[in-house]
Amino acid sequence: MAAGSARIVRYILFAFFGVMVLYFMSSSSIPRPPLPTTSGEQGKTFHGAPAGDVQAPPSLTVQKVADAPDAASVPAPFAPALTSPKQSNDSPSGPTDAVADTGSERMNATFVTLARNSDLWEIVKSIRQVEDRFNRKFHYDWVFLNDKPFDETFKNVTTSLISGKTHYGQISEDHWSFPEHIDTDKARKVREDMAQRKIIYGDSISYRHMCRFESGFFFLHPLMQQFEWYWRVEPSIELYCDINYDTFKYMKDHGKKYSFVLSLYEYVETIPTLWDSVKTFMKEHPEHIAEDNGMQFLSDDKGETYNHCHFWSNFEIGNLNWLRSQAYTDYFNRLDKDGGFFYERWGDAPVHSIAAGLLLKKDEIHFFNDIAYYHVPFTHCPTGDQYRLDRKCHCNPKENFDWKGYSCTSRFFEMNKMEKPEGYKDQQD
Repeated sequence: MAAGSARIVRYILFAFFGVMVLYFMSSSSIPRPPLPTTSGEQGKTFHGAPAGDVQAPPSLTVQKVADAPDAASVPAPFAPALTSPKQSNDSPSGPTDAVADTGSERMNATFVTLARNSDLWEIVKSIRQVEDRFNRKFHYDWVFLNDKPFDETFKNVTTSLISGKTHYGQISEDHWSFPEHIDTDKARKVREDMAQRKIIYGDSISYRHMCRFESGFFFLHPLMQQFEWYWRVEPSIELYCDINYDTFKYMKDHGKKYSFVLSLYEYVETIPTLWDSVKTFMKEHPEHIAEDNGMQFLSDDKGETYNHCHFWSNFEIGNLNWLRSQAYTDYFNRLDKDGGFFYERWGDAPVHSIAAGLLLKKDEIHFFNDIAYYHVPFTHCPTGDQYRLDRKCHCNPKENFDWKGYSCTSRFFEMNKMEKPEGYKDQQD
């Protein structure tokens, strides 16, 4: 009996000492390491925000946002104050290094997308591509524009995927409608004729509004007024290679104002009188035509006729101040007055390309060879096996459009006396 009592006492004492040890361990003052940050720098939190301005993780908070007023209701340069979980309410081919350069000067830049609510599940594919290949390292803003208000689903889903701040705006009616000088009956007959001839988008009114808006107004929207640089992104694109440097800073540091990855010939039936309007502009404003410009890319006879080459504008990285310049304003106003956006089917790609070719010096236009890109039906896949391996590319080089017969990229190389990459002949037709 006594032995049993002794064992019970020992068990009680062991239990007591065990509890005391656990108590002292749990109340000790062992320092805890700081939480990891997106940028890899201590003292910062999500998306590189200063530690004193902590933001909730986007995966935990999706704040609903209000639609932006249209461009007519907010005086420039004050952008509407739109909020997202990551948003404040404040009014030759690129580097070859394989390590992301995220510590340099941040540029005043944004992505910009024109989209409808119904485009949501296609634009999210593009967002994931851009974020995974580039923006997760740099956290640039993203502006979405629509001729109708964005719904809450569109805002919440896109905001949750983007590492930068998100902005949502509605296009003003005067930038998405027939101007007063357009004869709408004449324009209707043109659409009917193009439909009969099966010209792509030939019978579409909305496509014409889109082309006119992208040609002359997107950079004037109040949400865009706060930025100096833009990268245009459309639904259902793909980026095939890692981009380990700041493309916006590259443009600034190298004196570039416009850039492209794909070029091709425009459908002749959509722009029969576009060059006539351009020639009128050149006569009216010779002061705007740059010395050492890119006319050689646009014309085979020193400007008498247009060869229909253009940079494919569904991808652009460019300077917004150039688009807001007096030279570009006079150029667009001349084209808009002539009515070809509605009496024909002028696209924003030849409009932007001709402007870049005439109003900029040819060395202010950049070919981003290292941004491997797809927009149906064309692919830009960098030429060179090691080049692609270094950038973790997953594109098929046999699908590269650059050196095919319908591409104009060879013209750009020849104009600038650039050496074509080794192996380009293997990718020709």
